[in-house]
Amino acid sequence: MTEETSEKTLEEIKEEIKEEMPEEAKEEEVPQKEEPVEESTAAQMEGLLLSQDTLLSTGIHIGTKIKTRDMEPFIYRVRGDGLFVLDLKKTDERIRTTAKFLARFEPSKIAVAAARLYAREPVMKFCEIVGATPITGRFVPGMLLNPIYPNRIEPEVIVVSDPRADFQAVKEASSMGVPVVALCSTDNDFSYVDVVIPTNNKGRRALAVIYWLLARQVVRERGEISPDAELAVSLEDFEVKLVEKPNQQTE
Repeated sequence: MTEETSEKTLEEIKEEIKEEMPEEAKEEEVPQKEEPVEESTAAQMEGLLLSQDTLLSTGIHIGTKIKTRDMEPFIYRVRGDGLFVLDLKKTDERIRTTAKFLARFEPSKIAVAAARLYAREPVMKFCEIVGATPITGRFVPGMLLNPIYPNRIEPEVIVVSDPRADFQAVKEASSMGVPVVALCSTDNDFSYVDVVIPTNNKGRRALAVIYWLLARQVVRERGEISPDAELAVSLEDFEVKLVEKPNQQTE
């Protein structure tokens, strides 16, 4: 953790980040587009990091049929089929907030956990771009707590792709006082979580776009690329590739 970060409490950092957020990200209403426009232009018009159409196409806003009390403030509506829908603007705001927070840490002190299959490739790409440490697959108990474990790591902040699937990582980080950033869907609660990004945390494309946007925003906040610059890798590079099984020929 940097010297500036260590002198402040997590709550002070959260409040400072909130105050620094651009007004358009907090208040601007998303206009309806009447004519096709370029992706970057559309996103700027809407006050979002990525155009609304692109975000919707990835299913980033689709939750589950379960709603927790913790997630209620992030829910926009409930669909006819019973699925709760997340508020895109609040997801966008939290990506900006989280990027500001993560940019304060040394890259090697950021760990990112992904037990779910669809989260593993996005996490690997995210860590490659921002210099963080990936923890994909099973989180071995003691990875943070056991001083004699040979592969023990000592992060100063940890990002988890689903606080339920990655609960071991959440529990160990919390017990050490390490801040936890979590991607949360409508069925998650905030136990031991410090910073929440409301999102579909199970979908293949949704996880890809969240980690792509977060990676881009972190390097922008660090000043490694300009505020309107793009990553060298595409959104598709963050997606887990589906392998089609060959059709079996019948004789």
